[in-house]
Amino acid sequence: MSAITAQQVRAAAKGRVNESNLASVLVALDKYGERFGMDRPHRLAQYFAQLMHESGDFRYDREIWGATPAQQRYDTRTDLGNTPEKDGDGYLYRGRTGMQLTGKDNYQQFRDWCRAAGLDCPDFGKDPDAVNTDLWEGLVPLFYWDTRDLNRWADEGDAETITKKINGGKNGLADRFDRLARTPLVLLRYRADNVLQFQADQRLQVDGDVGPKTRAAMHTALVALTPGEAGRPEVKATPVTEEKPVPVPVTPPPSLGAPWWKSKEVITPSVIGGKAGRGDGAMFSTPRLIVAAAARAIVAAVVAWIYRQGGDDVRTSIERQNNEAGRTADDVRSRFDLCPPGMWDFGAGKCRRTAPGGGH
Repeated sequence: MSAITAQQVRAAAKGRVNESNLASVLVALDKYGERFGMDRPHRLAQYFAQLMHESGDFRYDREIWGATPAQQRYDTRTDLGNTPEKDGDGYLYRGRTGMQLTGKDNYQQFRDWCRAAGLDCPDFGKDPDAVNTDLWEGLVPLFYWDTRDLNRWADEGDAETITKKINGGKNGLADRFDRLARTPLVLLRYRADNVLQFQADQRLQVDGDVGPKTRAAMHTALVALTPGEAGRPEVKATPVTEEKPVPVPVTPPPSLGAPWWKSKEVITPSVIGGKAGRGDGAMFSTPRLIVAAAARAIVAAVVAWIYRQGGDDVRTSIERQNNEAGRTADDVRSRFDLCPPGMWDFGAGKCRRTAPGGGH
């Protein structure tokens, strides 16, 4: 039995799914998912986010052929196992299944992978159309995932590397990340777009933005659904996140007309005729320097006290808001857990105690 259901996939999808293509994927997972480690929610979240992006919510299981200039070049792509002659190999071995298996070599590798697993499959090198029949259509994504060792990166929550392994680059990364937010929410029993409630439950900043911290919390929560999984050294509690440039403040040079207390120029006393100066003949008496230093220290102390008081007020306000949000989230979650299956009204945020259409 797969750790994800058709109903959950439909809820996570961004559009209407092709039921036949989805069924092929789920049948393959039911039969062979455990063999390839695809029985863990945190891996399935990554798997379906990528697969639903590649297939447009399972609507496309064959490459739409133009042929475009790029597709024409596939005809002679010897690196994919196609012949160097323009003999139609590009079209014959065009992308198929939800993961868009492409090129003669990949079709033959899929055949060999199936046979190594003890499956009596057709020779896809000779009959590439056969990959779009059951059970093979649902197995191609598993083949792709297994042969590229993508569970390793799924265990680290590293969707960016998974995207590079599948796509060869980072095309569609924003949509893949969006789907990687929707699928975990559904697996964790939230509505696919209810990021705010998840953030409140996790004591995160409640802003609806699925950034690195929210993705990390989702990954950790999914890992916790599999007993003992968090204890494996391969599984990282915090996923790899994309790097973002950190702005470096630039301090302009001090203005020549700036008052002395705003200048970063260092005054180095030098004794000239019994008086302290800047070393350039500008004289300052020692008492005046002492008074100025004392005044500066007093101003700094007052500013620090004001800043500290303001910071305490802000922190207290934030903690009060977070505590209130947390209590609200706990109350909603408790009512949700007590609600009979299928009776929760997500729009109203409460449980229907009677069937739809009845009284509340």
